[in-house]
Amino acid sequence: MVILESNGVGRDDRRLESVAIINALRRGTVPESGLERLAVGLETEERVIISQLAFVGAGHADCKFVRGEYGSGKTFLISRALELGLAAKFVTSRVIISPNIPLHKLRTVYARICADLTTPSEDHALKSIIDTWIYSIEDRLISTGIDEDDFMLVDLTANEIESILIRVSGINSSFAAALRTYYKANIRGDFATAQMAIGWISGEQTIGRPFKSQAGLKGTVTDEDAFLFLRALVYIIVQAGYAGLLVSFDEVETAQTSARPQREKGYINLRQIVDMIDRNELPNCFFLFAGTPVFFDGSKGIRSLPPLYDRIDVIADSRFSNPMQTQIILPKFDLKKLEEISLRVIDIYAEAHFEVDKTRVSIRFVRTMIERVTGRFGGRVDVVPRLYLREFVDVLDKCALYASYNPMDKYAFVAKEDDVSLKEEEKAVMRVSW
Repeated sequence: MVILESNGVGRDDRRLESVAIINALRRGTVPESGLERLAVGLETEERVIISQLAFVGAGHADCKFVRGEYGSGKTFLISRALELGLAAKFVTSRVIISPNIPLHKLRTVYARICADLTTPSEDHALKSIIDTWIYSIEDRLISTGIDEDDFMLVDLTANEIESILIRVSGINSSFAAALRTYYKANIRGDFATAQMAIGWISGEQTIGRPFKSQAGLKGTVTDEDAFLFLRALVYIIVQAGYAGLLVSFDEVETAQTSARPQREKGYINLRQIVDMIDRNELPNCFFLFAGTPVFFDGSKGIRSLPPLYDRIDVIADSRFSNPMQTQIILPKFDLKKLEEISLRVIDIYAEAHFEVDKTRVSIRFVRTMIERVTGRFGGRVDVVPRLYLREFVDVLDKCALYASYNPMDKYAFVAKEDDVSLKEEEKAVMRVSW
């Protein structure tokens, strides 16, 4: 029997979530869920994102650029935004910009969005979303009094689907044709064809000619029509009962490593997204882009395309940041936040495994450990959160395993600039003079 907490979350589920959080911290990665339990100092940013999600869910489009140094929590914030999106009944997708998924190849970006579609109950959910759309039509017809075994249900459902596909055709006729092929293939039990239809919709480049001929299709998704495919996809997402689509793009600064023509094309694509949002040509879409300051201000960053830079530049204020602007500017991680998150990790660890011995892991020890860890990096708190939290969980593990372990006496943290546990970007930050 699962006992529910006051927030409706089962205790067993919460314990498993706690275990997953601790496991992720052991690996030095951002947990997949439960991020609100680790979020420190992001209340204002979260309120802004929640407000934007409500606006987008009402049929509009919006975007936000998240700007911060390595260690400031960009990936954490956009992961938290995805969590908030799922809670608001959005379908979400996470795209990490890389040489394999560059900003200048929209068809590749579209394919990645489709591959990572996530609903509150399922990952890789493209097929499930389309099925939910079809089932919702059947359920609505049944609710009018038609028996689910009535032979007319199939015909009436087909008519409803066709009426929607006419509207989808107005966005992209090929997308509508593939959806029609998928539905008809399912009706006759031709699941191989249905699967190929899903693959074609998701931008797969290897779908064979026989399927295309059967479906009346030519080619595949291209850079030129990727936005139309995305708009048609979001239309079906909304028809399936979801609020819209939230897509996060992390590590967008990777675009700077491309050759100039490709880099400029990627920035033009970003400008096109911003302009389409202003014209509400991507209704029910919310985009988040996260990058380092050099992406915004460097010579190879978006400053090199003034029309884009002018659209998303912000008024900087070191004392009072304004996340309601196009950019959310994240401050560097500080000692206070590191201490607060340590105390939260202690509580999560207690739910995941064992109560933490507060005589050994006291607030005095936490502050001592923070001082020692940051001292190894010249006091640079902004580059140590990942390493610190991984080592802190190790301390909690040893306290749980060994009664004789005294972290205040035995603890020793060794981290040099050439330590393999540092990521390349963290090493780069360490070499920057401030």
